Amino acid sequence: MPAHRFSHPLRALLFVLLLGLGASNVAWAAPDGAAADSSPQTRIEQASRAVAAVKRAVTDADAPETLKTLAERASQAQREAEASVAALQPELTQLDARIEQLGPAPEGGEDSGIARQRKLLDQQRSQIDADIKRGKLLAEEAKQANEAIEKMRAQQFGEQMGRKVASPLSPALWREFGEHVPDDLARFQSLYRQAHDALLKAAGKQGWGMPLLGAALALLMLFPLRIWLRHLGRRYAASERAPDGRLRRTGLAVWLLLVGTLLPGLAATVLVASLRAIDAIAPRLESVADMFVVATFVAAFIGAVAASLLVPSRPTWRLLDIDDVAAARLRRFAWGAASLTWLTMLLRDVNRAARTSAVGTVTLDGLIALTYVVLIMSMLATLAGLHRRRAAEAAQAEAESTNSGRSPRAPRSGWLIVARLGGYLSIFAALVATLLGYLNFAMFTAQQMVWGTVIVLATTLLTRFADDFALWLLAPDSAAGRMLRLSTGLSSNRLEQAGVLLSATSRLALVMLGITAFVAPFGNVSALYGWLERLSAGIKIGGNLLTPASIISAVLVLVLGLALMRVVQRWLVDTYLPKTDLDIGARNSISTVAHYLGIVLAGLWALAALGIGFEKVALLASALSVGIGFGLQAITQNFVSGLILLAERPVKIGDWIKIGDQEGDIRRISVRSTEIQVGDRSTLIVPNSELITKTIRNMTMANALGRIQVQFSVPLGTDMGKLRTLLLGIYAANETVLIDPAPSFFIDSISGGQVAVNSFAYVSSSRSVYGTRSEVLFALLEQTAAAGIALVTPTDIHLVRDPPQA
Repeated sequence: MPAHRFSHPLRALLFVLLLGLGASNVAWAAPDGAAADSSPQTRIEQASRAVAAVKRAVTDADAPETLKTLAERASQAQREAEASVAALQPELTQLDARIEQLGPAPEGGEDSGIARQRKLLDQQRSQIDADIKRGKLLAEEAKQANEAIEKMRAQQFGEQMGRKVASPLSPALWREFGEHVPDDLARFQSLYRQAHDALLKAAGKQGWGMPLLGAALALLMLFPLRIWLRHLGRRYAASERAPDGRLRRTGLAVWLLLVGTLLPGLAATVLVASLRAIDAIAPRLESVADMFVVATFVAAFIGAVAASLLVPSRPTWRLLDIDDVAAARLRRFAWGAASLTWLTMLLRDVNRAARTSAVGTVTLDGLIALTYVVLIMSMLATLAGLHRRRAAEAAQAEAESTNSGRSPRAPRSGWLIVARLGGYLSIFAALVATLLGYLNFAMFTAQQMVWGTVIVLATTLLTRFADDFALWLLAPDSAAGRMLRLSTGLSSNRLEQAGVLLSATSRLALVMLGITAFVAPFGNVSALYGWLERLSAGIKIGGNLLTPASIISAVLVLVLGLALMRVVQRWLVDTYLPKTDLDIGARNSISTVAHYLGIVLAGLWALAALGIGFEKVALLASALSVGIGFGLQAITQNFVSGLILLAERPVKIGDWIKIGDQEGDIRRISVRSTEIQVGDRSTLIVPNSELITKTIRNMTMANALGRIQVQFSVPLGTDMGKLRTLLLGIYAANETVLIDPAPSFFIDSISGGQVAVNSFAYVSSSRSVYGTRSEVLFALLEQTAAAGIALVTPTDIHLVRDPPQA
C-alpha cells in the first residue's frame, strides 16, 4: 500500500502571510531575475522555454507539491507572455503611425532613401507583429497547461480522499502493523543516528558555541521576551494613553496575537538557523527542520488566536460572548489542538524522512484522526454546556421580567447553534470515514474543522480591529481627524464617511485573505487570484489600457483639481469679488460659473491622466447627445437655462419677482434651478426653464423703488385743498416715503355726488410697499376723522321685487 501524501491545511498560514509580498512569484522568478529588465522578445523566449519545461515535467509528476509548483510556473509564464504582448503593442502602433505618414508607395517609383526607410519599417512591423502573435499563442498554451495541471490535481485530490484502507477496527490492520513495527523502529533508529552523528561531527569541527547561542536566544524570545511584551501590551491598554472605546480591547487582542505567533516561530527559526550555521542538520532531516519551523508558527498562531479572544483571567477584555467556565475550558482545548497540530505536522514529516512502512503511516493517520475527533467532541460538549447555562439564565430572566412586568431580553446564541451543528457534522463524517477505512478523508475533515474555526476566529478579530482602528483614526475628535479637518477643511460628517469607507475596504481585504487561507489546501491559490494579477496588468477598453496605477492617478488628479477649484472659488468669493463694484448677483454668477468650469476642467484633467484624450471625450459626448436629447431633455433644458440666467441676468440674486401667483426674493441661482423665498419664509424651487420660457414680473430689475397707490372717495362738498394738504402731510411724516420722486395727489373723477381721489408715493424698495401703504391708510383714517372729513364709498343700489300674488 503506497504511502499517501497531501499538504496539511495549516501550511496555508505561511503561504497567506507571503501572498501579499508575492512570494509565490518571486520563488520561481529568482533564477530569471533579469527577465523583468530584458526586452519583451527575450521574456517571450524565456516564457516559451518555461512552458516547454512544464509540459515535459508534468508527464512524470505525481506528487501534489510538484504539480502545484508546475501550475505556478505555468501561471507565471502566462503572465510574462501577456505582459510582453502588452509591451510590444505600443511599438506596433508607433510603427503603423510612421508607415501611415509615408503614405502609399507611388506607382512611378519613389526616392531611394524613402524606399529603404519604408522597407525597414515594414520589416520591423512584421517582426513585432510576429512576436505579438507568438506571445498570444504562448499565453494560451500556458493557460491550457495550467488548466490541465489543475485537473490533474483535482483528480489526485479526489482519488486521495476516496482511497480506502483497512478499518482501525480490523484485526488485520493491527496484525500487519505489528509485523512492520521492528522495521519501522529500525528506520527511526537509523534516522536518529544520522541526526546524532551530524550534530556531533559539526560540533566537533566548529564547537558548541553557535548551537548554544541559538538555544539561549530561542529560550529568551520564547519566555522572558514574550511574557514581557504581553505584559507591556496589557499595561498600555489599561493606561490613559490608550484610545477610548473598543479599540482598547481589539488592539490588545491583535497585539497578543502578533506576539504569541511571531515570538515562538522566530525562536524556532533562530534555533534551526544556529544548527544550519555549523552544518549540524543531516540531509534527510532538512525538510524536518523546515517543518519544525512551520509547525511552530502554526501551533503558536492557533494558541495565540485562542488566548487573544478568550482571555479567561480577564473577562472584561474578552471579545467572545462566553462565560468564564467556557473560556477556561476552550482555552485548554485550544492549546491541545495547537499541540496536536504541531505533533501531527512534525511526525508526518519524520515518517517521510524515515521512509516508514505504509501501514505505519496509515495507523498513525487513524490515531491522529481519532484524536482530533475526541478533541472536537470535547469542545462541542463545552459549547453545549454554555448553551444550557444561557438557556437557564434566559428562563430565569424571563421569570423575573414576568414578575416585574418588563419585557425579557432574548439571548443571543445563534453562533453557538451554528458552531455545534458544524462540529457535529464534521465529527460524524470523520468518525464514519475512520471506521470505514477512509483515513485520508477523515484526517482532512478533522483538520479542516480545526483550521476553519481558527481562520473564522482570526478573521473576526482582525475585522473588528480594522473597523475600530479606521473609525478611531478618522474620528472628528481624534488627533489625526483634527489635523485632517484643519488641513483639508473637511466636515465631521465627511471625515466619518471616510472612516466607514476605510473600514469597509479593510474588512473586504481581510475576508478575502481568510478565504484564501481556508481554500489553500484544496488547490492552487495563485489560480484563485489570477484575475487580480491580470487586472494589475490592465484592462483594454477600446484603444486605451486602464491599469490600477492610471485609475489611482486619475482619482488623485481629480481630487487635486477639485481642491484647487475650491481654493480659487473661495478666493474669488472672499477676496477678489468683494473688492469690485459688482453687485451680489453678478458676484454669484461669476463664482457659480467658476465653480462648474473648475469641475469640468478637473474632469478633463482626470480623463487625460487616465489616457483618454479630449477628442475621445468629444466623440463620446456626440454619441451621447442623442440619448441626452431624448432621455435627459428636461435636465439639459434646465442646465442651459441656468447658463443663460447667469450670463444675461434677467433675474439676479436679491430681485423681487412675481411668477404666476407667487412672488418673493431670489436667494440662489444654480445651473438647474432657482430658489425663491416667498412671504411666508418658505422656499420655492423653480426650474430655470420656467424663468426663461414664461412671463415673469421683475419688480426690482430696472428700478428698485416701490410705488404706493391710495384710492378713496369723499363727498362733493369736501374742501379738496385741505384734503390734499392733509394727505401730502401724511406722506411727508412717514419715514419710508421718498421725497424724490415726490408724492402726488390727483382727482380721478366727479360723479354721483362723490369725488374720487387717486394718490401715489414711492418707497426705496418694493418689499416695503405693503407695510407703508398700511401705515398711510391708518394715518389717513385717523386724521380725516379728526378733521371732520367724511370718506364715502360709491352707493350700491339693489332692486328687490315682491313675489307675485297667488
